[in-house]
Amino acid sequence: MGVLRPLDLIRVMPAWEDGVQAKMRDSPRGVAFFVAGAPIKFLRILSRMEMCGMKKVLSIAGSDCSGGAGIQADLKTFSAHGVFGMSAVVSVVAENTCRVLDIQDVTPDMIEKQIDAVFEDIEVDAVKVGMLSTVACMEAVAGKLRQYKPKNVVIDPVMYAKNGCPLMDPHAIDALIATIIPLADVLTPNVPEAEKIAGRTIGGIGDMEEAARLIRGMGCENVLVKGGHASADASRAVDVLFDGREFHRFEAPRIDTKNTHGTGCTYSSAIASNLALGLDMGPAIAKAKEYVTTAIRHSLSIGKGHGPTHHFYDLYKNGLN
Repeated sequence: MGVLRPLDLIRVMPAWEDGVQAKMRDSPRGVAFFVAGAPIKFLRILSRMEMCGMKKVLSIAGSDCSGGAGIQADLKTFSAHGVFGMSAVVSVVAENTCRVLDIQDVTPDMIEKQIDAVFEDIEVDAVKVGMLSTVACMEAVAGKLRQYKPKNVVIDPVMYAKNGCPLMDPHAIDALIATIIPLADVLTPNVPEAEKIAGRTIGGIGDMEEAARLIRGMGCENVLVKGGHASADASRAVDVLFDGREFHRFEAPRIDTKNTHGTGCTYSSAIASNLALGLDMGPAIAKAKEYVTTAIRHSLSIGKGHGPTHHFYDLYKNGLN
């Protein structure tokens, strides 16, 4: 097992996989490590989070009771990145991998109180905004973001569930453009969402770039148009970022799987996590792209429809880097 450095996070899973019977016992001085009952090293483990202060990220989104998308996906993604996740639920969605049964929106007053409860007590290093189903939800969230002025605001303009069921009132697009989009440090629409916002059809990379340019003109700092739905290249998933000066592309192999429930939530939450950890926008997106691609590659065949991604695959295998 070797000597663990103070900044290392304990990687127990590989030890188990190698057949080593390792266990930890708490003590007043730290943690004792044993293999087959014999002590190896008695030392104080100081994790990176303890020394530097764990970063805190707030998700403002809908709840997915099946666990693959929404707040549940966000919190898993935060944990996989070593940041502390918090949530303000704007809608309770009864959904599974096949369909959306019903949506119950939280009252604007309760949305505001959840956000107040977090900001009055805890320093927030990034905010991810997801599903906002109605104009009232949007106005409540926008008012609190203007009040608290958090840094690193990632907004994913969720409009449809993976199975195609609508999650946003189609009449709320104008409110989204007027009240929510200008508050984004980065907006992360997929192709269908970008088409709705920009009011134009997207057929390829050039169209994605033009849509990103148009959407950035609506007031956000950066626009990332995600190409997972684009059909121009069947072998590559290409995302386009426009920062107001130039375009940047982020590419990964397109994974042949139907199990992509919650990929947009996961991707945007990974970006928020990386921004909270101090990465600039480009590197934050690049690492998030790598993370979500791995999660899709090792997605889980859970349920009868579009299964979820594997948020913890890399963490379980390699530990927190």
